[in-house]
Amino acid sequence: MIQIKQITDINSLMKWRREVIENVFEQVPSEELLEQNKSFYHRHLNDNSHLAYVAFVDEKEAGCGSICLTEELPSPDNTSGRCAYLMNIYVRERFREKGVGHEIVKRLINEAKLRDCKKIYLETTAEGRPVYESLGFHDLPDIMKLK
Repeated sequence: MIQIKQITDINSLMKWRREVIENVFEQVPSEELLEQNKSFYHRHLNDNSHLAYVAFVDEKEAGCGSICLTEELPSPDNTSGRCAYLMNIYVRERFREKGVGHEIVKRLINEAKLRDCKKIYLETTAEGRPVYESLGFHDLPDIMKLK
């Protein structure tokens, strides 16, 4: 059985963040980067602009995911102006292909909708793409990023 629980403990969040950086970005995080992440958590957990969740399978930690909540000018495609950036989504290898990632993302989407977010977006890896597509995400051809 998969359970998704919100977490606010900085030590747990830092453990998960380190694991994500090492496995998704394939690099050992510097102490400076870890301190910047810790500072981020302190600021944004307190004002509820960052929500973090851990998935449990049979009471074992299996994966994680987070939401960064922001606001933009309201527009026809986002009348509330509320945005949710889903990030730090990761499932430990031994729990993959068991629906854990799907359940994490479903929970993140539901939490974003509860907060009236009309724009919900994320970045993906090739491995994550099928999960996100199965939940209704699609590519945005008009997005650009400054190098």
